[in-house]
Amino acid sequence: MKNRSLLLVAITLIFFSSCAEQKQEPGLVKTTNGMVQGSVEGDLTVFKGIPFAAPPVGNLRWKAPQPIEPWDGVKKTTEFGPAPMQGGNPPSGKSEDCLYLNIWSPAKSMDEKIPVLVWIYGGGFSFGSTSEPVYDGTNLAKKGVILVSIPYRVGQLGFLAHPELSAENPNNVSGNYGLMDMIAGLQWIQENIAAFGGDPDKVAIFGESAGGIAVSMLCASPLAKGLFQGAISQSGGSFGPSRPTTFPGENMKTLEVAEQDGVSYAENAGASTLEELRDIPAEKLPMGMGMGGGWPIVDGYVIPDDQFTLYESGKYNDVPVLIGYNSDEGASFSLEKDPKKHTESVHLRYGPYADSLLAAYPLEDNEVTKTARDLARDAAFGWQTWSWARLQAKTGDSKVFYYYFDQHPDYPEDSPKYGYGSPHGQEVAYVFLNLNNPDLSETDTQISEAMGAYWTNFAKYGDPNGEGMPNWPAFNNETKQVMYFQQEPKVGGVPSEAALEVLDHYFEWRRTPEGKEWAQ
Repeated sequence: MKNRSLLLVAITLIFFSSCAEQKQEPGLVKTTNGMVQGSVEGDLTVFKGIPFAAPPVGNLRWKAPQPIEPWDGVKKTTEFGPAPMQGGNPPSGKSEDCLYLNIWSPAKSMDEKIPVLVWIYGGGFSFGSTSEPVYDGTNLAKKGVILVSIPYRVGQLGFLAHPELSAENPNNVSGNYGLMDMIAGLQWIQENIAAFGGDPDKVAIFGESAGGIAVSMLCASPLAKGLFQGAISQSGGSFGPSRPTTFPGENMKTLEVAEQDGVSYAENAGASTLEELRDIPAEKLPMGMGMGGGWPIVDGYVIPDDQFTLYESGKYNDVPVLIGYNSDEGASFSLEKDPKKHTESVHLRYGPYADSLLAAYPLEDNEVTKTARDLARDAAFGWQTWSWARLQAKTGDSKVFYYYFDQHPDYPEDSPKYGYGSPHGQEVAYVFLNLNNPDLSETDTQISEAMGAYWTNFAKYGDPNGEGMPNWPAFNNETKQVMYFQQEPKVGGVPSEAALEVLDHYFEWRRTPEGKEWAQ
């Protein structure tokens, strides 16, 4: 009996010792590659800097992401990994070794099967970082989702095509490494998110700008099939035809054209062989817009074809989508302020359709006001979203939810912002519930709360609607209903639809033999 009592005491001491250790070392999770340890922050467990692929350095530069080597012991994951190499200076620094994701989880046990929202940052495919404060996932995760942010290589390190790179690839393609990083991150989530309390069968991806464009590309890529069950694109979409000289909304090049850009890039870098190019330190490589090789391409593999054509024929990942854009995107993308130069730039880009588009998007009192800026908005984002909505409503089985963000003060006439709407990127802080502006109004807070609820409901149900929320009807080609975030959530028609139809004629012509020849 005495021995039995001693055994019970020993077992009890071991149990309490184990509990004490767990309290000292919270957030311990076993992944397929090894143990990671995050930090408990209030009601969440947060993991920052989890490696999901091998460092893309040395001979792995300009290759698809490779499996990561397992590790022994426990890897501390409490700090963001470095951002990819780029021109700016992200909060977490930058490095070619950059493939580290982050998780905010409200789960208290691994069997909860919580829906997952996966963030893909924007930045023109040339810059971006998961460590930006506005992307902090705390407040969205508190609404009952697991928030994951995944990085990807940007710029020339993320998208350079080159004949030698294609020759060494088993699929005879190059470029699009950044998109493959996203796919590798989604594959990691499928294999591991259950250990963090997530449901791999309820994953929704969302992104803004280049991130939103990437979301639409993942929806069209056979390599991403089955990796997510919903998609949210904020100021995204990629439905314009390819063009050797690109413009916003016509950003895509073919593999053949991109490979020749890669040859010029290597010459500019002073490298005569691929080996020499790989030997150049990442910080000394030419980087930035206009250097060639800094955007996804139609490679026939990751992106099989013109996305508009793929959707017309039903060849895409048919999942529910929530898509939209901001009212004054043109304020960020209309480069010409002078009326004459604006008119000249429209003629340069649109050729025989310039006059009809200038009439559809007119100057006001010979000034480049919002009505004229909206041509840039719609070419880059409005037409892309409208086309996506129309095509999926016609050829798909899954629902489409279409929005228009127009939350801003009514600026007085003496304000330099008079006549301006909501610029590119403004909605991101609203969606993440991370508003940080002393001049916020009550309606700003209400719009943010509504968007956070709609976005997380979408992750949970494949539908943004929920109890106590204004009804958001699915878009179809008959009623064409759009949710406006404009002082309050309210339903309206497609913004600038008559002008969009004129722009649609241009894009339709661009896909004809005549239009393709003209674009050369």
